[in-house]
Amino acid sequence: MTDYNKLCKQLQSLTQGVPHTIANLANASALLWERLPDLNWAGFYILKGDKLILGPFQGKIACIEIPLGKGVCGTAASCGKTVVVANVHEFDGHIACDSASNSEIVIPLYVNNTLFGVLDIDSPIFNRFTEQDKLGLEQFAQILQSNL
Repeated sequence: MTDYNKLCKQLQSLTQGVPHTIANLANASALLWERLPDLNWAGFYILKGDKLILGPFQGKIACIEIPLGKGVCGTAASCGKTVVVANVHEFDGHIACDSASNSEIVIPLYVNNTLFGVLDIDSPIFNRFTEQDKLGLEQFAQILQSNL
């Protein structure tokens, strides 16, 4: 079981007072990759116009552009809420950047009340992300947003 309080404290110490967005996103994705078990991707898509563009990440190769409203990432960005998918193969419109991914959680990120992008985490394990993961990762995202 992941200790999200510890994970969030580590993120805070890595990003607080650091005025470099890409560096903060890179360290955040590395931290998730190192501390969360059973992942095959952890990273960010950044909003540019009406598309999410690949940002810093850890894991397998990824899609470069995702239109708003498409796939799990585009859906979370469009609705402005965390989306947890137990089985991505059953998600209507899922974009299979990596066929090994079986579950996913995506959390929208906001800077100054404006959509900045999303935190996207994939797992090869079906039903990998619990309610505890959702709440812990939303807390993680809140800390990150305050340091972007």
